[in-house]
Amino acid sequence: MRIEISGRKDIKLEDIIRLYKANNWSSSEKPYELYNGLMNSHSLITAWNGDELIGLGNAISDGYLVVYFPHLLIHPDYQRKGIGRMIMDKMLEKYKDFHMQVLTADGNSIEFYRKMGFKKAGNTQPMWIYKGKEH
Repeated sequence: MRIEISGRKDIKLEDIIRLYKANNWSSSEKPYELYNGLMNSHSLITAWNGDELIGLGNAISDGYLVVYFPHLLIHPDYQRKGIGRMIMDKMLEKYKDFHMQVLTADGNSIEFYRKMGFKKAGNTQPMWIYKGKEH
C-alpha cells in the first residue's frame, strides 16, 4: 500500500468513480465534474493498494489563510485500517500554519475528525445549497 501526495496524472476517471460508488456518494453521478474538481484541488492525496485506488482526500484553499477539506473517502474494504488518518495527517501537516482549517462532518465521521483535533466551530450552523443526496 502506498500513500501519495500527488499522482494526479495516474488517476483514471473510472478509478475515482469506483471509489465514490463504493461509498454511495452521489457526486459519482457527475463523473466529469467530480474528476475535474479533484484534479483542480489545491491538494489531492491518494492511497493505493497496488494499482487499486483505495482512498483519497482533497483540499480547496486560497493558498495562504483558509483551507477546506471537502472529501475524504476510503473504500469500505479498507476502512478502519488507519488509511484515513494517514491522509488527514498529511493534509494537516501541509496546512498546519493556516489560520483556519474547515470541514463538514456527519455521521460516523464526526468522532474521527474529533480525534484528529477538529471541534465544533463556535455557534456556527452548517448551511448549503446542495444538489446531491447525503454525499
